[in-house]
Amino acid sequence: MDGRPLILVSNRGPVGFIEDGAGGVEAVRSGGGLVTALTGLIDIVPALWISAAIEDGDFRVAADADGPFPIPGSGTSTSGRFVVIDPEVYERYYNVVANPMLWFIQHYLWDLSNVPDIREEELRAWSDGYLVANDLFADAVVDALRDNPGAVVMLHDYHLYTAPARIRTHAPDAFLHFFVHIPWPQPDYWRVLPPAIRDAVLGGLLSNDVVAFHTQRYARNFLLTCEDLLGLEVDYGALTVSYRGRTIAVRHYPISIDADGFTEMATGESVRDEEATFLRRRRRHLVVRVDRTDLSKNILRGFTAFDTFLDRHPEFREDITFFAMLQPSRQDVPEYVEYVERITTLVSRINTKHGNTDWMPIDLRFESNLPLAITAYKHFDVMMVNSIFDGMNLVAKESMLVNERDGVLILSENVGAFEEIGQYSLAVNPFDIEAQADALHQALTMPHAERRARADAVRAVINENDIAKWLQTQMADIEELRGRSMMPGGGE
Repeated sequence: MDGRPLILVSNRGPVGFIEDGAGGVEAVRSGGGLVTALTGLIDIVPALWISAAIEDGDFRVAADADGPFPIPGSGTSTSGRFVVIDPEVYERYYNVVANPMLWFIQHYLWDLSNVPDIREEELRAWSDGYLVANDLFADAVVDALRDNPGAVVMLHDYHLYTAPARIRTHAPDAFLHFFVHIPWPQPDYWRVLPPAIRDAVLGGLLSNDVVAFHTQRYARNFLLTCEDLLGLEVDYGALTVSYRGRTIAVRHYPISIDADGFTEMATGESVRDEEATFLRRRRRHLVVRVDRTDLSKNILRGFTAFDTFLDRHPEFREDITFFAMLQPSRQDVPEYVEYVERITTLVSRINTKHGNTDWMPIDLRFESNLPLAITAYKHFDVMMVNSIFDGMNLVAKESMLVNERDGVLILSENVGAFEEIGQYSLAVNPFDIEAQADALHQALTMPHAERRARADAVRAVINENDIAKWLQTQMADIEELRGRSMMPGGGE
């Protein structure tokens, strides 16, 4: 970016700080695909990363620094800055509006005959929570732009939809790039929200110079939403929308993984330690899934399909294991607590129905253990990724990259990764349990030559379109669009 400074903005930053019990704080690297991807960016481009103070230690660091602070372990001149949000405001912003309201809308998860009920609590959470928190993020960006007036601002995800409008008001010449990392649904589903709320969401996004998604489908859905709900002029060929005298570029960049780094991790000592035990217990056939216990991941239908498969193909009994590593997610949201209970109950029923004293068909783990997950990636015969909807789903890419058995990927047609690698996978409709059961049998009986050809093709795509390309493509487009806006007649 020719040395121009970069300002990253996301709810969670690259590190959090926890109290160490000795009067100090200890830095802990944040998890999640978003943080991992952006960490790759700050390894090569100096940046200021603005995020919310979440842990107790974060508030201490924010108070002590009173502005930017060095990010431990950063290889460049990258700094962090915490936005301090009142806990009650944060609760409304994060746990009432962002999760679950926006998350459920964007993953088509609401049972609309029953929920949501948008009452005073939700409206207050919007006005006194989400909008307030977004204004605080925006003010931090505007303050940072005073010191770095030429900075490119890259905002990330559904937590920050309204912040760009405030930034645009106070810094009208700033270049704003917004990446939505989750699905963007079709226009009618946004009608779940009252007009004032959905218009503010769209108005915030349209205050950016670029609005980016992982797939072409989601980019087109966004343009449809602008056209149908706001009556705006859109250009589906150029992927642009006109708003208040400005032209906003709508782009799609499929996020990926650090292919070389992940491959190296798969050969590390911690993975080898897990493999010894894992392989001793492995049966002839292995089906794997690795997910958070999010409703969007469609875990119940995946297990039900496996139950159906065992009913139809008893010859596989005692020769197969479905290994499922699930990381509990959002256990402060009642729907997610209930979902974990339903998963446990269903697995118990299936294991009781088909298993015996020597064999349980489903090996269910509620834990987060990356070395064990990578071990399972290396040795599966079938990987199941049957999400209802997913922005991308990096498990599909990580697992296929390091698998050593020419495993077959069962992939939902509603997963973002489907645009890149769907043709080499076994495609399934996530609601069709019969199709998923049939796909399990097809994968397990597929000729080895076909398995290898499919696996090689997936690996080639992942290696060619890795995280570096994802970052470089965005940086190149930002340079082009920014240069265009500076040409005579090209600005606002």
